[in-house]
Amino acid sequence: MMKLYTVEASTNVERVQLALAHKGLTAEHVQVPYNDRTEVRRVSGQDLVPVLIDGDKVLFESMDIVRYLEERYADRPRLYPKDPARKAEVLLFIDWFNRVWKRPPNELTGELEKPAGQVDPARVDRLGKAMQGYLDLFEQMLTGREYLMDEFTAADIAAFPFLKYATIHPADDPYLFHKVLMDYQKPGSDHSNLVAWIARVDKRPRA
Repeated sequence: MMKLYTVEASTNVERVQLALAHKGLTAEHVQVPYNDRTEVRRVSGQDLVPVLIDGDKVLFESMDIVRYLEERYADRPRLYPKDPARKAEVLLFIDWFNRVWKRPPNELTGELEKPAGQVDPARVDRLGKAMQGYLDLFEQMLTGREYLMDEFTAADIAAFPFLKYATIHPADDPYLFHKVLMDYQKPGSDHSNLVAWIARVDKRPRA
């Protein structure tokens, strides 16, 4: 059986859990303490989660794991379109999401972690507006679609664990990054497609 190393409430871990469930796969979960990655480092040589072990394969980086699951278990329900052009669209979206979309919330979290007197309000405002503005883009992408690429794909898996905080607000969530995702993504009445997509994907199983 595969083994998945996780920490509590990880957005990147949720990506892999969604992919496993979509493909009807299971993995033994090993949850490690958020502030002690000793076991993760022992098995993978680095500190990030998720880490997936499948036989002699040791993988980290969440979307690399999703891609591996697609290729290794190709007989299971697909996460990438079979058509090369549409598959390229999914890959381009994931690359954009990871390298462009994720920058504002990551940088905003870093800014807010500074001592109170050192936080730059103008930078916080600029990064927050960038996050809010992206909601319009997702709303447009979802016009006439149930999922980001018509059918459920790795694109939805890449984005959902982060965008879900626009409407899902755990009261006891202790993580500043999640608070940033909640506070700076405020869907309005003109984001009905996005809100419906979040609810739709949230109903999907996790493994």
